[in-house]
Amino acid sequence: MESPNLGREATPAQIAGWDISVGPDGVGLPPGKGTPATGAIVYEQKCQACHGAKGAGQPNDRLVGGQGTLASKAPVRTIGSYWPYATTVFDYVRRSMPYIQPQSLSDDEVYAVTAYLLNLNGIIGENDEMNAQTLPKVKMPNQSNFIVVYPSRGSSGAFCALAQGSSTGPTQAAQGSQPWARCMDLVTLTPV
Repeated sequence: MESPNLGREATPAQIAGWDISVGPDGVGLPPGKGTPATGAIVYEQKCQACHGAKGAGQPNDRLVGGQGTLASKAPVRTIGSYWPYATTVFDYVRRSMPYIQPQSLSDDEVYAVTAYLLNLNGIIGENDEMNAQTLPKVKMPNQSNFIVVYPSRGSSGAFCALAQGSSTGPTQAAQGSQPWARCMDLVTLTPV
């Protein structure tokens, strides 16, 4: 079959650079570590301009607070009120942030920012260190409101989590614009 002759085949090194998915069980987490204190410094330098002081929001998404609002008329979906897995926070930050320079943070910086955001949301303590062993053990406040739609497929940890009460399926979620409604090869989340 003749191809349109556009572009070139990706090299194994190029593919490896984008093959960075992290599952809820921690499969794919890199070596590294970070604490909330270190994360506060990184956040102030690289995140605060878009997400406000201490994750309060403005001009972009609010990252902190919102606990107890999901069933209200004005739900506030943040890391602390909505996201089901701490590893998803790490994956999203590493893959997509900062917005103007995605994938520019070191793994230690991503662990630190993740620890800082989890601490601001009251999920971990101020002295807790996040790394490949501790991060998957973090229990998120809203985790029980997600159900596994597709069971684990082998050692990759691939599955689809669907917010309970949602009628939006994985295909529709992939078209969503919210970070918690994006479809990944390892985790699919849809808003309630």
